[in-house]
Amino acid sequence: MSSINSLKKNRDFQRVYSKRQSFANRSLVMYKMSNDRADTRIGISVSKKVGNSVVRHRVTRVIRECCEKELIQGLDIVIVARPLAKEQGLMEIEEAFFHVGRKLNIFLESK
Repeated sequence: MSSINSLKKNRDFQRVYSKRQSFANRSLVMYKMSNDRADTRIGISVSKKVGNSVVRHRVTRVIRECCEKELIQGLDIVIVARPLAKEQGLMEIEEAFFHVGRKLNIFLESK
C-alpha cells in the first residue's frame, strides 16, 4: 500500500489552494499540487454546512477510505466535501471521488 500522510497545517492547505489545479462535481471539490516529497499527503475539509459532527465525521471516514487506493506519489491533495455529500452513501461518494480523481490524474495506472 502506498504511503499517505495528512495535511494538518493551515499553511499547507493554503499553499495547495493557491497553486491549485482543481476539479469539482456536485459532491466534492479536489485540489492537487505536486510536492517535493516521496509520499502523498491528503487533507480533507468538511464544513459545518454539511451537517453536525456525526455527519461530518461519517463523510470524512468515507473519503479517507477512498484515499486508500493506489495514488501517485509526490502530491498534496485537498478534498472539500459539498453539502450534497451528507445525503449520499458510500457508493455515491466513492463514485464522485473516482470521477474527480480521474479528471485530475491522481491514480496509478492499473495493469
